Amino acid sequence: MPLPKGSKFNKGNYRKNDKNKRSSGTSRLRADKWNEVDDLSEGCEKLHVEDSNSGSGSEESEDEEKRVESAPFPVAMWDLKQCDPKRCSGRKLARHGLVRTLKVGQRFSGITLTPAAEKCVSLSDKDIVAECGVAVVDCSWAWVSDGANASAPIRKAAPGRHPRLLPFLVAANPVNFGKPCQLSCVEAIAAAFYMLGYRSEASLYLSKFKWGKSFIELNKDVLEAYSKCEDGEAIIKAQAAFLSEEQRLRDERHSK
Repeated sequence: MPLPKGSKFNKGNYRKNDKNKRSSGTSRLRADKWNEVDDLSEGCEKLHVEDSNSGSGSEESEDEEKRVESAPFPVAMWDLKQCDPKRCSGRKLARHGLVRTLKVGQRFSGITLTPAAEKCVSLSDKDIVAECGVAVVDCSWAWVSDGANASAPIRKAAPGRHPRLLPFLVAANPVNFGKPCQLSCVEAIAAAFYMLGYRSEASLYLSKFKWGKSFIELNKDVLEAYSKCEDGEAIIKAQAAFLSEEQRLRDERHSK
């Protein structure tokens, strides 16, 4: 089930009415996925950022992506066993040998994608990831949305050394299709990979799901913007600029 949560936004319903047309409607959804949101900027909490040394990102284009069979660094998850095993993307990745399951409370030295973080993932984390890897917390969004459960219990269950948030992205998984920020484990991992320049690895992980390609297609523009940001402060500015522009375009459409 989903993780992690970058910031709080209005829960506008981005879903398509006909779920059977999700794949064919992906391109159209990219153009008007914002239509049903009342105010994209309302409710957005600013991410808390601390500056750190910047790394350099990959300039690899889609056409130049190389096929890979695994990530060149550790990829792990803490499974809090709160989601439907049949729908859990993290467990499916584990069955494919692409994710190592950590014991609850087990430490991890790489970055941890978690809603309990205060700093956003960015290119400044690339050296940490290259050496120590990426982990994600697999738990229920319903549980995360309870403010009393969203911090201390998660930190205790998943004591990662470098907790990180993800910025605004739209989910493509069947459970939360079209919803902002409510990503599945594989979407969270793939987003971090893409932002850090590991595009082939992002494609590999998403390829294990029929709907996987839709995640990149839905978020292509903003992922490209995030992938050029050297630090968390730049990520916040890119997120704000993107949401502001989408709000402007939405207002224009509604005024016609």
